[in-house]
Amino acid sequence: MKYLFIFLITLITTNLTNQVFAQQTVKVWGNCDMCKRTIEKAAVAAGAEGATWDKATKQLTIPGKADLKKIEQAIALVGYDTQNFTAKDEAYLSLPECCQYERKAAKTGSATTKADCCKDGKCEKGKDVKCEKCKEGKACEKCEKGQCAEKKECCK
Repeated sequence: MKYLFIFLITLITTNLTNQVFAQQTVKVWGNCDMCKRTIEKAAVAAGAEGATWDKATKQLTIPGKADLKKIEQAIALVGYDTQNFTAKDEAYLSLPECCQYERKAAKTGSATTKADCCKDGKCEKGKDVKCEKCKEGKACEKCEKGQCAEKKECCK
């Protein structure tokens, strides 16, 4: 009986210790302190007991047990890519400019970056345009009129 009691106490203590010190980590892309606040807020809103994102390592640490898939989906909804979920372009492009990071490769193998077809104020084959709309994820005037040699995804 004494051994059974000791075994049960040990089992309960081990279980509680694992729950207290258990943590999960997931990679989340971002750049700055504003990203940190948004990522951590989204994680907590999705059910995390707490969240700490390290901008140097891009690691989000979640204490305790939580539904990591649900948390990653919530983070992707606010515009940040995680190791398992890619944010929709609309959500990513709605982030402040300081929060727009170089995006990881999409599942199709191509990288998703902001306004690749309108870099440096030129649309496609070097045609000069004012590309502020393109930087916001909207089509520039030449793209809207079909004057670009090729219409890329960011110019539709």
